[in-house]
Amino acid sequence: MLKPKPLFPKSFTVILNLMLTVDVAGCCLCSDHQMHHILRTGRHSLANTYQTCCSSFSKMMRAVCVDVPGGPENLLLRSVPRPQLKDGEVLVKVHATALNRADLLQRRGLYPPPPGESDIIGLEVAGTVDTLGPGVKRGWRPDDRVMALLCGGGYAEYVAVPEELLMAVPTNLTLSQAAAIPEAWLTAFQLLAFVAQVKEGEVVLAHAGASGVGTAAVQLVRLFGAVPVVTAGSSEKLKMAESLGAAAGFNYKEERFEKRVQDFTGGKGANVILDCIGGANWEQNVNSLAMDGRWVLYGTMGGRGVQGDLLGKLLSKRGHLLSSLLRSRSLQYKAELVQAFTRRVLPYFSDQPASLTPVIDSMFNMDDIAEAHRHMEANKNMGKIVINVVPQNQETQ
Repeated sequence: MLKPKPLFPKSFTVILNLMLTVDVAGCCLCSDHQMHHILRTGRHSLANTYQTCCSSFSKMMRAVCVDVPGGPENLLLRSVPRPQLKDGEVLVKVHATALNRADLLQRRGLYPPPPGESDIIGLEVAGTVDTLGPGVKRGWRPDDRVMALLCGGGYAEYVAVPEELLMAVPTNLTLSQAAAIPEAWLTAFQLLAFVAQVKEGEVVLAHAGASGVGTAAVQLVRLFGAVPVVTAGSSEKLKMAESLGAAAGFNYKEERFEKRVQDFTGGKGANVILDCIGGANWEQNVNSLAMDGRWVLYGTMGGRGVQGDLLGKLLSKRGHLLSSLLRSRSLQYKAELVQAFTRRVLPYFSDQPASLTPVIDSMFNMDDIAEAHRHMEANKNMGKIVINVVPQNQETQ
């Protein structure tokens, strides 16, 4: 009696078993396209399959993904393909990233990335140069310690960065410390130098003085020869801002800051206001503003709606209402910002003793990203929340 012919050759069974091998993150070594091709044709070289599978697997990375907008519990850690380098880009091996308020909004589906940018959350990283893409001209080399401003993609093990947005990490800082610099410090620098054009001797009122941007702004205002004053919601946060150089601090939960600003300035008001609150503060902001002052709006944590005589009050002060976002700016604008920051500010992180320092509230591992988001949402942080993609005990540089 003849034995029935096997439906598939033995080599195919081996291939099929290989395709069903799954890594620890739950990622199949072969693609659905490869599986479909084998099932459709019944022919595929084991050697070719193994080579293609291993090549695909070696180009995977861990990243934090959001399939459904919502709370911190919707942040998922999984394996995804590494980014493909475009002309003029550098692949950075991420050692650390840091949280920003924009991350919380993006997770909720309220702040999508600009068209064509990575939909992975994360606006800043620090790490080492892994691979140079085609057309890179600025002399970066593999293993250089770098930090970068991003449009997205920071919550991952690798990220592709236009070379214009890379900065060398100051030698006296760890990569975890460096991750706290790009977004907060470039935002504060942009608001003060590019938008408000702060001048020596001016009084600058910074809301959320203990936040990442706030702590950077206090130090930059001092660097530029101006006078920083802040608002914050607790005495601990005010003390921390004052330790960084704030000349005065006002607890907005206990008093109306407009009166304290007027008292501090002898009735003249603040020349510049850095405002991430928006609607809830509009009247006090106008009342705190000096004649011909500049009110710079860069966030709306206190709402977007305004009711009352905003225009009339602002007109009476000859006030300038300016607004700015950084993420949506052009590559050329960001490149010019990075260049100016590198020239005017970055050296002061390396002075002995250093006159500028990134303020870090806490550190989490990437596995604990949801808890890090909860920490920021509870408004507990003073300074930056850093996410170590490479655990600190494995960081060799």
